[in-house]
Amino acid sequence: MFRPNRVRLRRPLLAFAATCLVLPVLLAPATADQQAVGDAPNPANVPAIQSERVGRLLKVPLPVTADTERLVKRFVDRTLSESREKQLRPVLIFEFDIPPSQENFGRGSQFGASLETARYLSSDALAGATTVAYLPRSIQGHAVLVALACDEIIMAPDATIGAAGIDSDQIEDVMRSGYREIAQRRRTVPVELAIGMLDPAHEVLDVETDVSREFITPGELDALAERHPIKNKSVIVAAGEAARFSGAQARQLGFASYLADDRTDVERALQLPPGDIEEAMMLGDSWKAVRIDLDGLITFKKSEQVRQQIENAVTRDRANFVCLRIDSAGGSVEDSANLANFLVGLPANQVRTVAYIPYEARSDAALIALACDQVVMRPDAVLGGPGSVNPTRDEIDQAKPGVQQRAKDKSRAWSLPAAMIDPNLEVFRCTRTDADLGLVDFFSDEELRSQTDPTKWSVNRQTPVTAPGQQFQVQGANAVDFHLAHHVVDDFGQFKELYGLEDDPTLFEPSWTDSLVKVLASPIVSVLLLIVAGGALYAEMHTPGVGLGGFLGLVCVVLFFWAQFIGESLMWLDVLLFLLGLGCLAIEIFILPGFGIFGIGGGALVLISLVLATQNF
Repeated sequence: MFRPNRVRLRRPLLAFAATCLVLPVLLAPATADQQAVGDAPNPANVPAIQSERVGRLLKVPLPVTADTERLVKRFVDRTLSESREKQLRPVLIFEFDIPPSQENFGRGSQFGASLETARYLSSDALAGATTVAYLPRSIQGHAVLVALACDEIIMAPDATIGAAGIDSDQIEDVMRSGYREIAQRRRTVPVELAIGMLDPAHEVLDVETDVSREFITPGELDALAERHPIKNKSVIVAAGEAARFSGAQARQLGFASYLADDRTDVERALQLPPGDIEEAMMLGDSWKAVRIDLDGLITFKKSEQVRQQIENAVTRDRANFVCLRIDSAGGSVEDSANLANFLVGLPANQVRTVAYIPYEARSDAALIALACDQVVMRPDAVLGGPGSVNPTRDEIDQAKPGVQQRAKDKSRAWSLPAAMIDPNLEVFRCTRTDADLGLVDFFSDEELRSQTDPTKWSVNRQTPVTAPGQQFQVQGANAVDFHLAHHVVDDFGQFKELYGLEDDPTLFEPSWTDSLVKVLASPIVSVLLLIVAGGALYAEMHTPGVGLGGFLGLVCVVLFFWAQFIGESLMWLDVLLFLLGLGCLAIEIFILPGFGIFGIGGGALVLISLVLATQNF
C-alpha cells in the first residue's frame, strides 16, 4: 500500500504547503496507472465463466468408411464453430446407427477409416468439447475403435461392445498398435481390455492389489506383485476368443460411464436439460425453408392437407426446414395425433421441423406442435389448455400411448403434453437429487415410476403444476421453463434471425388442385352435385337411348359420395375417376358399340385421373 513520507515538523511551513500542493499532481499519473491496472481482470483472480452446456448428436452410420470420417469431421467442425461464437460448451454425442435389417452388428468397418476417425476424435482439435459414444445396440468390428476414442461411453444395458477384429483373418501389429494408441490417448477403456476386444489370442487378468484394480496380461503379473501385494485375481478375457462386454459388464468394469435405454436417459446421464439434445443435419451450408400454415379447427381434411403439403415440400421441393405456423384451438384428437405421428416420422437428420406459435395451439393442436423438433412461441402465445372441442375419456385414453411414444422419440417427458388434453392428470415438479446442476423435470406418478431410479427424484407434491379438472396450459414466456418450448420471440423477424433465415420461408399454399378439391367438397357444391345428378338421371330415363344425362349423372354421383366421405383430399379421387372412366369405356365397347358420349367421357375421365395422380399427392 502506498504511504507518503512523513514530513518533518522542523521543515519550514512554506515548504510543507508547497509539497502538499504539488504532490497530488505528481502522484496523479501513478495513481491513474494503478487504477487502470486494478481495473484489468487478472486471470488468476477472476473466476472462469461457466459456459452453458449444450448437447449435439450425430448418428454415425455403420459400417465406418471414409464417408463416415468426413461426416464426423464436418459435424465436429460446425458444432465447435457455432459453440465458440455463442460461448457454449458442446457435448458431442455420437450415436452408432445400425440399420434395422443389419444382423451382424455393424460389421465391415474399415480399419483405416476407423483409426483416422478415432485419432481425430482424440486429438487436441476437440479441446473444450466432451465426446460421448452412445451404443443403443451391439457393435462389432473396427467401429469399436471409434467408440474407444470418446471421453465417455454410454450403452444400453443389453448392448455389447467387442469382437473388434472379427472381420480380419489375421490380427496384424498395425492394428494392435492403433488400438493401443487410442486407448492410451483417451484412457476411457483400459489398454489391455481394448487389445483383448481386438485380438482373440490376448489374455487379460483382472487383478486387485492393496491400492488399485489393474487389467494386465499374465506376463505382467510378477512385476506387479513385486510392487504391490495382490489380494485377488481372475481371468477377465480368456485366450481363444475376442472379448465382448455387455453394457452392464462395461459399467461394472468402469469404462461405460452410464447405462441408457434411450436418448432421454442419455440426456439425464449427462445432466443436460430435457429436450436439449439436438440431432445434427448434414445437408449443406444453408436452409431451404418453407412455411406451412395450420389455422382454425383441426379436422381430418385439414390435417391431411397439411400432411400432403409437408410431404410435397420435403420430397418434391427438397426443403430441409419446415416452419409449421400454428394458430388453432384444436378440434380432433385423432386427426391431430395422426399429423403428429407423421411429423415425428420425418428423418431428423434430413429435415428440421419447427412449430411457430404466434397466438395459440390449444388442446390437441399442442400435440402437433410438440411433435416438431423445436417449438418457438411469442411471449403471450398459449400452448395447451381447453380448445374448440373437449376430448372424451375414450379419446384421451386412445391418444395417451401415442403421446408417450412421441415424447420418447423427441427425448421429452410425456406428462405435461398428456395433461394438455387430460384434465385429470396430475403432474408435479421433480428435481434430481444426484445432479450437480439441479436438473428439473415434470412427471405424473406413472411417469415417475417408469424412471430408471425414481428415488433419485425429489417430488414437490405440495404444489402440483396442474390444476384439478383443468387441461394444462402455459404461455410462451414460461413454456421454456416447463421444457415445452425451445425459444421465445417477439415476432417472426426474430424467428428468422434465430435460425439464420435471410429471407422469408417460401409459403407453401394450396395448389390449384387443392382449391378445386376444396370447392367440390363444400356443402353448397355437394348439394348442387346431388341435384344435377338427380336431374340428369331423370332426363336420361325419359329420353330414348343412353347419352349425356346418364354420363353426367354418374360423374356427379361419384363426386358427391367422394366429397361426403373423403373430401378436401385428393386421396382416392384419382382412383375413383380412373375406375369410372374405364367403366364408361367398357360400356362404350361392350354394351353400346360406337363412339359416343361414354367413349369420349370415359377417355376424358381417365386422362383427368392421370393428371391428378401425377401431382405427387
